[in-house]
Amino acid sequence: MKLADWTAGGARVELNGHRLFVRQDGEGRPVTLVHGFPTSSHDWAATVPYLVAAGCRVTTLDLLGFGHSDKPPHHRYSVHEQADLVEALWERLGTGETALVAHDYGVSVAQELLARDPDRITRTALLNGGLYADLHRPILMQRLLHSPAGPLLSRLTDERRFTANLRSVLGRPVPDEVLHDMWTSVAHADGHRLAPRLLRYIDDRRVHFHRWTGSLEGYEGPMLFVWGPEDPVSGAHVLDRLRLRRPRAAFAVLAGVGHYPQVEAPEETAEALAAFLAD
Repeated sequence: MKLADWTAGGARVELNGHRLFVRQDGEGRPVTLVHGFPTSSHDWAATVPYLVAAGCRVTTLDLLGFGHSDKPPHHRYSVHEQADLVEALWERLGTGETALVAHDYGVSVAQELLARDPDRITRTALLNGGLYADLHRPILMQRLLHSPAGPLLSRLTDERRFTANLRSVLGRPVPDEVLHDMWTSVAHADGHRLAPRLLRYIDDRRVHFHRWTGSLEGYEGPMLFVWGPEDPVSGAHVLDRLRLRRPRAAFAVLAGVGHYPQVEAPEETAEALAAFLAD
């Protein structure tokens, strides 16, 4: 589904003083999908139809500062606030218990939600993300954007540079039009200039390392990891620890896939998630 069609199927909802882009698709068991940095909920466009077919009521949203949600330029973004907004959305929609699926930046939001109220989360599926801060290996551009030079570099970012950096974390080819939509979601309302502020999640992960590690390893519900081992940021080296710390979890390791399983291998990813959520 093209980005324009995806956004046409949702609405901007007022939550905690901000307007967030939200979609709901299907009927049945609730599941909430949380996207990663630096893109948007459109990353899940190929996943949602499979989950709807599996009998799920799928909620997706663009986090604050991402996609077609508000992008306040001088805001102090934090993972905790993103979790507040997800909880506010659940309250607005009347969502009680829900399954939770998250990728990249979204896994930190998921870990915070698990730390707050694990009983609310019926099952959890996580895709490539920095579940352990000490294993996170940001690419050079992320390190630069997270440095004092970040504000200048963000202003110089264009689609060509964005695409080149994105391809560096992929394991399989992705069509140019898909990468263009990803850039469009990032650049909407000059969102690419927010990268240095959004990348403060790296600091959040370090500060809250024990809280979020504890929520991940202590969660008692069913858990699935859908993982691209070719990811240089959070790939095979993270899998090794997950298998050690979460030996009873289910694993769907996608050969040849990098950082974006749901974009690089949409059918394999969606089928793994649908089977897990329908179990």
